[in-house]
Amino acid sequence: MGSGGSKQEQHVFNADAPVRLSQSVVHSLQNSPESDTTRAQDYELKIQSRVHEELRKTRENQAKRLDSLTASLTTNQPKPEESSPKSEGENSGLFATLSSPFYHDWSAKEKGSKTANVDSGRSSDSVNNEIMDLRKKLDSRKKVEKVPKELEKAKESLVSCLRNNDRRPLDCWEEVQSFKTEVGKLEKAFIQKAGG
Repeated sequence: MGSGGSKQEQHVFNADAPVRLSQSVVHSLQNSPESDTTRAQDYELKIQSRVHEELRKTRENQAKRLDSLTASLTTNQPKPEESSPKSEGENSGLFATLSSPFYHDWSAKEKGSKTANVDSGRSSDSVNNEIMDLRKKLDSRKKVEKVPKELEKAKESLVSCLRNNDRRPLDCWEEVQSFKTEVGKLEKAFIQKAGG
């Protein structure tokens, strides 16, 4: 029982030629506090910082683009209306507290006065028309498109199959696949419409 060792002998491989490294390489390896994991962590941190920087630049570009688009949406300078009487008390009303990117007080620049809270000369009818136009645009964006008939059929067949096989829902795998393909078609169409 005890005559043979239970552990296998270790194999030591000797090189045919001696391995020689220069003293500078040996010294730098011995004195280097970095290991493979620290190098990998440093590399990962560098990548993360570059990605973070690129995201920051992208956000700044998008913010600038949004500002330029918002500026292009603001109303043009209105024509001066001499028929509308202007009173001094209008500065303390709605126009004094109005802060919208779509409202711009052109009259303060024309007169060169230091008070920026002056009526722009726009009538309530023009503002109401602008609001109605914006509402129409928003309502047109909110419209939900009708579901295609193929998708509706796939949905109903899946629901009926699941109701018939309530104890064995895995029997409805064909209906699930057909439903998934129809939804995938609808998603692709939406992405193409939104992207292009």
